[in-house]
Amino acid sequence: MNTHVKPGIWRRTGNARTAFLYLLPSVILFSVFVFYPMFRTIYLSFFLTNQNGEAALHVGFENFAYLLESSAFLNSMKATVLFVLYTVPIGIIIALFFALLANEKLKGIGFFRTVYSSTMGISVAASSVIWLFLFHPSVGVFNRVLSVLNFPQIQWLLDPEWALISVSISTIWMNTGFSFLILLGGLQNIDEHLYESSRIDGAGYFYRLRRITIPMLSPTLFFIITISLINAFQSFGQIDILTKGGPSQSTNLIVYSIYREAFINYQFGTASAQAVILFIIILIVTILQFKFGERKVHYQ
Repeated sequence: MNTHVKPGIWRRTGNARTAFLYLLPSVILFSVFVFYPMFRTIYLSFFLTNQNGEAALHVGFENFAYLLESSAFLNSMKATVLFVLYTVPIGIIIALFFALLANEKLKGIGFFRTVYSSTMGISVAASSVIWLFLFHPSVGVFNRVLSVLNFPQIQWLLDPEWALISVSISTIWMNTGFSFLILLGGLQNIDEHLYESSRIDGAGYFYRLRRITIPMLSPTLFFIITISLINAFQSFGQIDILTKGGPSQSTNLIVYSIYREAFINYQFGTASAQAVILFIIILIVTILQFKFGERKVHYQ
C-alpha cells in the first residue's frame, strides 16, 4: 500500500517545489518593495527618529495622539476627503458618458475613442505642467476666456478657495482616460441580444440604460469606483507640481503631508504614523465598498 502512496506524495511535493520556484521572483520583489517597507513604516510609527530615519526613542502611540490633535493634520484629512468627493464621482460620471457615446456604432467613432482615452498616454508630471500653464493667472487660457467674457479673473492655484477645485479638475482630466477605457470594454461585453429584445418590446434608450446597461455594467463600475477611491487617496504628483500643498495648506493632502513630514522636516516617526492612518482609512473605505457596494453588483 505504501508503494502506491509514495509516488503521489512525491508528485505533490515536486509540484509544490516547482510552483514555489515560479513564485520566488515575485515573492522576493514583494518582500523588498512592499512587505519590508510596510512593516518598517509600522515599526517607525511608534518611535521618534533621527535625521537618518533610525528609531531613537520609543513613544508608543504618542505620534498618533499628536496627529489626531494637530490642526494641520486634521486640515490635511479634510482636504483629502474633499478631494476624493470632488474627483471620484464626477470623474466616473464623465468617463461613463464618454463610454456610452463611444460605444455607439457610428462612422469615425474610433477617432473619438482614441481622443477620449489619450490621457492614459500622458504622465502625471507632463499633464500637471500643461495644467500649470492653463491655470496661469496672466497668460493662462482660462483667465483669457474669463477676460473675453468680461468676468473677473480667478487665481486658480493661488486662492485657497479655488486651489483644491483646480487640482481636482486636472485630476479628473488625467484619470478619465483609464476609466473610459475600462467602462468601454465593459459596455462592449454586454450581450447585444438583450438590447434587441428590449427594442422589440418597445423600450426606449433611457429605459434600456437603466434596466440593462447599468445592471450589466455594475461589475465594471464596482471595479472602477474601488480603484478610483484608492488612487484619489494616494494622489501626490499633481499636488507637488501644481501647488506644493498650498496656498494656506488648502491642497496639503495626506500623501503630500507624509512626504513633507518625512523628507523636508525629517520627522520620520510622525510621517510613518500618518502613513499607517492613511492605510487604515483606505482599508476601511475598501471594506465598506465591498460590503455595501457589491450588493448592487449584477454578475452575469
